[in-house]
Amino acid sequence: MRARILQATVASVVLAVLLLGIPLGIVGVALVRDQALRSAQDRSDALLRTVERRLEFDQEVTPDVLEPYVNAEREWTAYVTVTLPDGGLVTAGEPDPPYLRGETTTDRLSARVDVPRSSVVSAALQVVVLVLVVSVGAIVAGVALGLVQARRLTEPLVDLARNAQRLGSGQIRPSAQRSGVPEVDLVAAEIAASAERMAARLAAEREFASDASHQLRTPLTAVSMRLEEIAAATDEPAVREEARIALDQVERLVQVVDDLLDRNRQARAAPAPLVLGDVLDQQREEWLPQYRAAGRRLDVEVPRDVVVLASAGPLAQALATLLENSLQHGAGTTSVRVRQSGSSVVVEVADEGPGIPDSLGVRVFERKVSSARSTGLGLALARDLVTADGGRLELLRPRPPVFALFLRAAP
Repeated sequence: MRARILQATVASVVLAVLLLGIPLGIVGVALVRDQALRSAQDRSDALLRTVERRLEFDQEVTPDVLEPYVNAEREWTAYVTVTLPDGGLVTAGEPDPPYLRGETTTDRLSARVDVPRSSVVSAALQVVVLVLVVSVGAIVAGVALGLVQARRLTEPLVDLARNAQRLGSGQIRPSAQRSGVPEVDLVAAEIAASAERMAARLAAEREFASDASHQLRTPLTAVSMRLEEIAAATDEPAVREEARIALDQVERLVQVVDDLLDRNRQARAAPAPLVLGDVLDQQREEWLPQYRAAGRRLDVEVPRDVVVLASAGPLAQALATLLENSLQHGAGTTSVRVRQSGSSVVVEVADEGPGIPDSLGVRVFERKVSSARSTGLGLALARDLVTADGGRLELLRPRPPVFALFLRAAP
């Protein structure tokens, strides 16, 4: 923006200099010519009077008498000629080709002053040089003014951008210094007001997170203890196995709750290498009974040699969201396939259902957007969890639906 302001200022000054300087130079040259012509005529008149007086007193007219009229004015060196009554000529100066002439005659005498072109051109060049110097000075002053004005206008905008960056990075106390530019001060005041509102909301969210953490941990701990008692009290292997699976789900739910509550308070640590097959195996074990109960088939490919950079909890939750959506809204066989493409590992979840309507498309990842009677938060939350680990969740094909998790392969 500073460069644009400077360019606009310089362009305006240059345009003004051209519009004023060129006519001024033309007028100056014309004035020089008129002044030279007037000077030649005045000198010829004065010379004629001088010669007449000398002749009245019978004094001789010599070149020395004419010499003062050759250099009467420093700018107009001329060639002077006097024609005497007897037809004789008296001259003084250099006989250069005349450019302007001043001539005065009577019945007996004639006096002529010729101004050469070089003399007039020299004076005209001085006027042009003066106009150029003034023009350059005006341009320099315009550039200086443009720099000052650009700095005055851009520095508040740079400070405004820094405040917005601080606000975006979580520093909700941006400095609000008045710049003197009403429009910029208005935006800065609005950013400060937004920061205050965000601070109030964050405080409320932290309070809610603390309360929710306390309220959720207590019943989840009780459920975990109850499941441990059931597993210890029964002799049925099937019951013990179901209790173990349920206990694992409760423990994972506790971890999910912790992740969700901590997400607004601090960034999650960088993901460590994770064996993808362990997460897929766990998800298959968890969802296979539900698919069987619904008369559906779940086909999960579990690779053993694929390691990705991801967090186990968020990745498991994202996969669980895709499998749950396929179970509720899809049809036929739900398949989970893994393929590697360069430095990315792609996990595709597909089924044989009707898929995503054309009216939704990729909007299925927006919050509160759903093709059925649901909250519309599952896919949005799953995408946020995957993105936080450096991956991405995309819809590869709407019908039949194919969702893909792009994960970073561990080096």
